[in-house]
Amino acid sequence: MSLNINRSAYIEKIKPFIGKNLIKVLVGQRRTGKSYILNQIIDYIKKDTPGADIICINKELYAFDKIRNYHKLIKYVNKHKSKNKLTYLFIDKIIQIKEFEKALLYFLSEGGYDIYCTASNSNILSRELSSLLSGSYIKIAVHTLSYSEFLNFYNLENTEKSFERYFKFGGLPYLVNLREDETVTNEYLNNLYDAILYRDIIFHQKVRNPFVLECLVRYLAEKTGEALSAKGISDFFKMQKIAVTPNILLSYLKQLTQAYIIARVKRSDITGNRIYENGDKFYFEDMGLRQSILGNRQYDTEKILENLVFNYFDRKGYRITTFSENHKKISFICQRKSEKLYVQVAYYISDEKIHQQIFGNLLDIHDNYPKYVFSLDPFTHNSYEGIIHMHIRDFLVSEI
Repeated sequence: MSLNINRSAYIEKIKPFIGKNLIKVLVGQRRTGKSYILNQIIDYIKKDTPGADIICINKELYAFDKIRNYHKLIKYVNKHKSKNKLTYLFIDKIIQIKEFEKALLYFLSEGGYDIYCTASNSNILSRELSSLLSGSYIKIAVHTLSYSEFLNFYNLENTEKSFERYFKFGGLPYLVNLREDETVTNEYLNNLYDAILYRDIIFHQKVRNPFVLECLVRYLAEKTGEALSAKGISDFFKMQKIAVTPNILLSYLKQLTQAYIIARVKRSDITGNRIYENGDKFYFEDMGLRQSILGNRQYDTEKILENLVFNYFDRKGYRITTFSENHKKISFICQRKSEKLYVQVAYYISDEKIHQQIFGNLLDIHDNYPKYVFSLDPFTHNSYEGIIHMHIRDFLVSEI
């Protein structure tokens, strides 16, 4: 993957913290490009601070295989650091180093370090860091490519054909190297899914029943964007002769979110402030991985569109809830600081009944916050009684 393609949104997020006495932790699903962004931060520092003292440890490289615990990490860094100026310390895949948090505490206590690291499982990271380093680190979530980034990576125009490829294969950055071979692309996605499930969850979390976990992921893929509960899933599994308690399912759901395979969206009232205990919805970090689980199913189009819209606002840092009450539904209520907006997602608005369902529910919200409808209807931009209606391809490359 060429480092000439700049994922500038992440660099801008990190810039205010460069040189600060905080550990910067890049987290996200395996293969979303955390290492790639780490290298871009290094390039930025080299340009901004010529002669900067930089130590980079990548646990995927054989050269660093012997750094397996915090003692050896401290020894290596002490041997290579500068004594008279700030040392920029980069550690890729830090959770492969046993008791790494003790080394980070040591570096913070010593001073003279600007520390960056990556991890693919928020549970392991948070558990270790929060015990010793609470308040001394920030997490920056790294996602798969947005549609805008996808077009940039592939040097494509925003056409129906480009969107179909993104829709089908998702936005994992490495796929740019496999664009000519659909069979190899599918093989890569299948292997990556297995690696996330078995290495990041089953192995690290010591999952006792991998079969149930696999069944759960497939169920979530089939039910993307539908209101679910642990009891409801448990009841469905019982019908399939799979015995699992709601508590175990809740534990597995948490592990899947911590490995960034899925994201959980809570149901709220129309204000977005009161959160309910039931009616959660689940969305996938990457459509390519979801498709690798289920195969390319045309009748899933509306679910995938809704997932893509969720991903857009999630990347932008919005707090997202969903509303459903008395047969009225709002796809998403998105809030960020003083901002709020309401979102409906549809496949096609093909008749008056669907139009009323989509637009009518928004018109029943009597406040002045922006309201949007996104669909695949063949027009570029329109509005209805103050509600902005956009083609989803135009929305995904917009800055609303």
